[in-house]
Amino acid sequence: MQHITPSASHWGAFDAVVDNGRLIEARPFARDPHPGHLLESMPDVVHHKTRIDRPYARAGWLRGERRGAQRGGDTWVPLEWDHAIRLVAEDTARVRAEFGDDTILGGSYGWSSAGRFHHARSQLHRYLGLGGGYTAQVTNYSYGAGMTLMPHILGTNDVIQGPVTDWTSLIVHTRMMLCLGGLPLKNGLVTAGGAGAHEYVPLMQRAAAAGIRFVNVSPFRGDAPDFLQAEWVPIRPGSDAAFLLAMAQVIVAAGLEDRGFLVTHAIGWPQLRAYILGETDGTPKTPEWAAPLTDIPAATIRRLALEAAGAPTMLTATWSIQRAEHGEQPWWMLVALAAMLGGIGKPGQGVAFGYGSLNGMGTPRMELPSVSLPATRNPVATAIPVSRVTDLLERPGEIMQYNGRDILLPDIRQIWWAGGNPFHHHQDLARLSRAFSRAETIIVQEPWWTAIARQADIVLPATTTLERRDIASSSRDRFVRAMHKALPAQGQARDDHAILADLADAGGFRDRFTEQRDEDAWLRHLYARWAKGARMAGFDAPDFDQFWAEGFIEIPSPDTPYVQFADFAADPVAHPLNTPSGKVELFSATIAGFGYDEVPGHPVWMEPGEWLGAAEADELHMLSYQPATRLHGQLDPGRIAAADKILGREPVLMHPDDAAARGLMAGQVVRVFNARGSTAAGLRLSDGIRRGVVAMATGAWWDPMDPADPASPCVHGNANVLTRDIGTSRLGQGCAAQSCLVRVASWEGALPPVAVHTPPVS
Repeated sequence: MQHITPSASHWGAFDAVVDNGRLIEARPFARDPHPGHLLESMPDVVHHKTRIDRPYARAGWLRGERRGAQRGGDTWVPLEWDHAIRLVAEDTARVRAEFGDDTILGGSYGWSSAGRFHHARSQLHRYLGLGGGYTAQVTNYSYGAGMTLMPHILGTNDVIQGPVTDWTSLIVHTRMMLCLGGLPLKNGLVTAGGAGAHEYVPLMQRAAAAGIRFVNVSPFRGDAPDFLQAEWVPIRPGSDAAFLLAMAQVIVAAGLEDRGFLVTHAIGWPQLRAYILGETDGTPKTPEWAAPLTDIPAATIRRLALEAAGAPTMLTATWSIQRAEHGEQPWWMLVALAAMLGGIGKPGQGVAFGYGSLNGMGTPRMELPSVSLPATRNPVATAIPVSRVTDLLERPGEIMQYNGRDILLPDIRQIWWAGGNPFHHHQDLARLSRAFSRAETIIVQEPWWTAIARQADIVLPATTTLERRDIASSSRDRFVRAMHKALPAQGQARDDHAILADLADAGGFRDRFTEQRDEDAWLRHLYARWAKGARMAGFDAPDFDQFWAEGFIEIPSPDTPYVQFADFAADPVAHPLNTPSGKVELFSATIAGFGYDEVPGHPVWMEPGEWLGAAEADELHMLSYQPATRLHGQLDPGRIAAADKILGREPVLMHPDDAAARGLMAGQVVRVFNARGSTAAGLRLSDGIRRGVVAMATGAWWDPMDPADPASPCVHGNANVLTRDIGTSRLGQGCAAQSCLVRVASWEGALPPVAVHTPPVS
């Protein structure tokens, strides 16, 4: 018997079409103007053979092989739920009693699902916080360096996370849009929290029709869709700061900087100007200086600078630009260039990060809160930047410097992950796996046998969004979506709240964890909180029963376009920024006071440790990116991701000339390698990627040839076996995956099968 229920995902709202207990279609939400294709994979993954059917424990862990044991290659012992709950509760109580609350790593970074109540990470933080606390994680992998930097220089992270200036303002006022990293179409497929409307592409199409001139400064021409007719500037990876500094020098030399704005709205211009002109280091940052660093002709740099100064220009950069060694520098310099042009706070001008990184950035939307589970206080103060987890595990008792603070690293005994997969997000996976072996116990709540589940000691099977009731809501989307239960729980899976409620019961605080509410009561409670906040912001939401019956709420678009920093631009005294000076900080005395040599008080050019400027003749710069075929590692077993692979391996994109120089042909499986690791990949050729650069999507499930040896080659194409695990700097300590050199050669010998989409041995 067929039935249809409303639901949602990060890749779009949909109606779940179920026949005889199986999902047969995820039908796009009728109000979505440009639904993505990722929904097609949902019937594949929800019933996939890698679903975890019941609780399991690693056989070695049960025998007492714990700290120092290499995970990944052991067999699994099936458990009954009550036994699994008892094992986890007893181990958690033991670790707290013997070693302290801060020896539990509960950061559990990851996207989880679109539902706001069953958001796994929020539920886990609630449980661990009420239970005594845990070592947490701050920032994120997407823009961790930038979100540490921006409060120092602009006083807010809204310029990264939104709201940023609406596309409707750009369509009317912008004449040029300079895009570092382009405006990739693939990134418009997803919205954190769930999207009722994919408006990224329609808004860009309107911008192109309005005559905006787009400039795609990227090693990859495909980072701007053809309909934008963008000029392609194929920059050398890692040299963006040099490019921007040279643009600034041209503007200063021509006397085109907005001197009034730099006095009234900014601080630190004299120091930055002196650096740009070479007065402090003897090196003027001219286009001729930047050309050999960037591989961009000096004449092109000069022309773009004068064009930006001569017309209303919006400057933007993707989040990926700062995911590199010294990644703070190009973002800081982009803000400085916007200040020099005097456009910050003017309609269609200024600076914003992420227009090309996520659906919903710049989408006109009434400013309302999103539905969310209230945060729970963590009694433990220790928190590390999320991308420094390996350092945390490797360096107990040492100091980590971050953003002016010294963090004493605890000796982690228990790791807990729910709703995420560090063996997707993190860099240098062999090193991460070795670091994980230092823990005594690794607990994972997960629907599928992903890499993090295979690295666990105890695995607790979690439901998917289709097997529970929830509410989808995002601060970047105009819809709030009811998520009805479409399927029964698969196997013995349970939702994260129910799992943790039983663990809280074992710990003696069930009532505090559940607040004596069941799922329905929680959804009504969270909806009521949201509706109250919406009413205070001027929007009257229907009651819960009407919302649930109708399946969605559409929030009206605002009457006027939003322009970020408009009040500050109009009156910086009455509306100062939340910085120490109240102005844009081109020189930050705070950052300078940290004493970090690699991050002085203003933006500078610093050569990365790995880049083409210091590469061997046969080395290539590898860029890793968010795929068009899945969200991170989610949906990897689905049909869309499978169809894009070459002989079952994730593709690597290469220029034909680089392939010819290595005797390689399109469609063959190659070995991509460096000192950190190696992986198989399917070779795809394009003249749209600059010579000397290769690109691989992230998210192919990590599949080491020998599961017990994390250093063995990945046979599936996981780019993060190759990337560098270093912080961007001591300021941001962000992910620096984009600073990565590799070699590429033919795969020699028999091609091993991809095993990661098959359940492990029990």
